[in-house]
Amino acid sequence: MEEDAEPDPASVARAIVLRQLTGSAKSRLQLARKLAERNIPEDVAEAVLDRFQEVRLIDDADFADMWVRSRSQSRKLAKGALRRELSDKGIDADTAAAALEQLSDADEEAAARLLVERKLRPGTDLSDRAERDKTTRRLASMLARKGYQPAQAFRVVGEVLAARLGHGGAGPDDDQPYL
Repeated sequence: MEEDAEPDPASVARAIVLRQLTGSAKSRLQLARKLAERNIPEDVAEAVLDRFQEVRLIDDADFADMWVRSRSQSRKLAKGALRRELSDKGIDADTAAAALEQLSDADEEAAARLLVERKLRPGTDLSDRAERDKTTRRLASMLARKGYQPAQAFRVVGEVLAARLGHGGAGPDDDQPYL
């Protein structure tokens, strides 16, 4: 036997996939990309990934469920942002939709409210209209970056600011809601 023999590409591919899965769950596409980076022939990569899928070490539906639970809790991301992240990881639209069903609209709303309450700076003078408007824009922008729809973001921010001021949503000198 030769000392310099090339390692079997399937063995190398299996080792790469196992090493990737040791750190955290991955989607099939993420693993395929990693194998391509390491110059594993496509047919070998497909065969190895098929086998890992057969034995359920790769399961995009389980991955999507776990991803949604984790990212919605830790980062308070809205469904729109989670859907984009899943798509980037190669999760098809139907699988993503099924994973996103575990988040109710009430869960999403509560997460947005919690984010706003956490990010509202203590000592912000909400009685000053200019400061209140600036704070509203800053907080709504933060929610937008996390995937919340603009209407929902402004409504939640307005409600939190109104609660902080101790009244139902109208400004101190007018009958206009905080928006």
